Amino acid sequence: MVDGLDIIVVDDDPAVCEVIAEIIKRFYTWGDVFAFTDADEATAYCRNSDSGVAIFVLDVFLGGKSGFFFLDTIADKFPMAHDDTIIITGNASDDVVNMCVASDITYLLEKPIKPYALQLAIRAIVTKYLKFAKRVLRDPAFAESVARF
Repeated sequence: MVDGLDIIVVDDDPAVCEVIAEIIKRFYTWGDVFAFTDADEATAYCRNSDSGVAIFVLDVFLGGKSGFFFLDTIADKFPMAHDDTIIITGNASDDVVNMCVASDITYLLEKPIKPYALQLAIRAIVTKYLKFAKRVLRDPAFAESVARF
């Protein structure tokens, strides 16, 4: 059983990673916030996680890897990872935008991140899960069909 909807922040710049995690911790109440500066460490955490649902806040470039590569390495464990990701970048070039579109990532924020933009993007993802949970609780037939999966 999942206790909450956790957020996983991955940015190879320790200062940026810490600032983003602190911004999120100020308003986020639906789960825990985990911050990683090493993509391999974040991958290992996700692969060993009991939950297959989380919100991801990822830098485009993670040292020698990319946030898109990170998502590909955990997609079998977190099937909604691409939909539940906010990509952050220093420069939202056409290439970055095109990679987001190709990866089904809807949220792209440029650094320096405005806290309200991050909060609204996270809230949009959370709302999807809250609506689903309410429907499961209110609609026994729907809950039964979900349970069959």
